[in-house]
Amino acid sequence: MNIATYARRNLFRRKGRTILTILAVAVAVLIFGAIRTAVAMWNAGADEAAVDRLATRHKVSITMQLPKRYIDDVRKVPGIKAATWAVWFGGKDPKERTPFFAAFAADHNTWFDVLDEMSVPPDQLAKWKATPNGTILGDVLAKTLEVKVGDRLTINSDIYPGDWEFEVSGIYTPLRKTADRNSLVFHWDYLNNDPRNEFGKEQIGWVMSQISNASESASLSKAIDKIFDERDDQTVTMSERAFQLSFLGAFSAILTAFDLVSLVILLIMTMILANTIAMSVRERTHEYGVLRAIGFPPSYILGFILVEAVLIALVGGLVGIALTTLLINFGMGPFIEQNMAGLFPYFKTPPWVLMVALVAAGVLGGIAAIVPAIRASRHKVIDSLRRLD
Repeated sequence: MNIATYARRNLFRRKGRTILTILAVAVAVLIFGAIRTAVAMWNAGADEAAVDRLATRHKVSITMQLPKRYIDDVRKVPGIKAATWAVWFGGKDPKERTPFFAAFAADHNTWFDVLDEMSVPPDQLAKWKATPNGTILGDVLAKTLEVKVGDRLTINSDIYPGDWEFEVSGIYTPLRKTADRNSLVFHWDYLNNDPRNEFGKEQIGWVMSQISNASESASLSKAIDKIFDERDDQTVTMSERAFQLSFLGAFSAILTAFDLVSLVILLIMTMILANTIAMSVRERTHEYGVLRAIGFPPSYILGFILVEAVLIALVGGLVGIALTTLLINFGMGPFIEQNMAGLFPYFKTPPWVLMVALVAAGVLGGIAAIVPAIRASRHKVIDSLRRLD
């Protein structure tokens, strides 16, 4: 009889308790996986940001606008392949009181050339460029608003008053996770020339630049900002990744809380395992005394307990991984992508999260069993044999 065989055969001696422990570990792994998935998907846009793009905004805040003529100065900087701009519009469905989505006015001639992670069929893109009030939507938003190419669409804005009417010229699909599938893009000229845009004439919100050499990102950022140092509206230029993270900064406290909660979940799982192992060891004290009496050394007793604890934890971890994959990737994930695409364009548990959860379960199972295993291995044979309960 070896350690692995003993642990496997003893795994379900107390079936009810073992099954409940496995389920508790599985639920802990599920919760841990859900939390880590939310954090990973929240950061996915920044993690997969293009390395050859820069973002330029007002130095004070992204809520402040820049003169439109700045785009010409940016395009003249050596090393800038192309540059485009946009203004935040903030779309709302007039049929719904609360839901909003990312809507912005952009340069129709260059936007989809620079932001190449949004794939638009060539005929739809050509139609959009030729339609003054044309708009292109993400595939998820088009489904939410129940529109298709050629339909008329009326939306509201959280900044500009009244109803805004558009013609759906195209629907884009994402090529990378940086693309928000729940956004709407229309002509900057359409917004700029409208009388309701009283204070934003010839103003832009931010500039996106495509650079020739990604290794020159820092130097080009300084070169762009230097141009506007002596002007009334100064700028700050950064990599697209830094630009994405600047939006996440407002939610850093929430992400930190999620990290702490995931650690608490692991701590709870460890305590559950420790309680189960301690009860098993107490019940088998007499049995361990018999094993010692017939020649098994203390190291074997230690190994029996540790391996059994790790085995329980791994079985629970595997069940938790199965639940995580089923409930998140095939249940919650599609729902969140459909209804919360502005925050989570993608919501699927990355394989590395599943692997971390399984390894953590195994390691914590071993940690939970260390104290009772050491105590059991140090019991005197005669004392163990006296214990009959």
